[in-house]
Amino acid sequence: MPEGDTIHRAAHRIGSVLTGRVPEQILTPHPRHLRADWPAQLAGRTVQAVDAHGKHLFIRFEGGLTLHSHLRMTGAWGVYREGQRWRRPTRRAWLVLHEKGFDVVEFDGPVLELVSDSRLRRDQRLAALGQDVLGESFDIGRFLGRLRRDDPARPLGDALLDQRNVAGIGNFWKSESCFAAGVDPWRPLAEVDDDHAAAVVGFARERMSESARHGYAARPRAVYGRVGQPCQRCGSLIRARGQGENNRTTFWCPGCQR
Repeated sequence: MPEGDTIHRAAHRIGSVLTGRVPEQILTPHPRHLRADWPAQLAGRTVQAVDAHGKHLFIRFEGGLTLHSHLRMTGAWGVYREGQRWRRPTRRAWLVLHEKGFDVVEFDGPVLELVSDSRLRRDQRLAALGQDVLGESFDIGRFLGRLRRDDPARPLGDALLDQRNVAGIGNFWKSESCFAAGVDPWRPLAEVDDDHAAAVVGFARERMSESARHGYAARPRAVYGRVGQPCQRCGSLIRARGQGENNRTTFWCPGCQR
């Protein structure tokens, strides 16, 4: 699943093409949206902003209309120069926004909707989200408060994936951030002190910000996807196991994460 750094990077790239402009063409080629009248509703409207909160992306048009997407496990955003080959087949495009030599394309996104801003403000899914881990005004006290209201028996790794606690962290950053802070992702919240919890989210904020600016090359690769390989810190073999109700895979080092 694309995590917050990927979504923020996509928002920046999309915004650099669309913000302050009226898209020349809007297409909804996927059968799911054949009856949608989005091109007519958005015709002549300027894109006022493109932003993200956690794993959610918003393209905000004048007149109080917003395209909202959540890519879940399968979706992707792409920005291509006109004539450039897309990374996914054309048949998988759900939305195409064409503007002066660029195509902004959303592929395979399970959540893609055009909604009024008033409805967006009333959306309980969004209202329940925790702070964006990449938010400029991130308040560590608020994060710790939400964590302490969670089930004290819940493992830290599972709690970090709960977007109500903090928005934007997924499997990759959960695993890498716990490793960097030397905290076992299986440790119950009741046994995780504030300093360790702050260290985990602090690493996530710092390194996710770098990844949002520079892409995947800026991501650490200490434990994620390295099951059975020796830990670079202590030499123990990296382990992996499903965690939480959704059985999301967690990677960790049993030797130096306690």
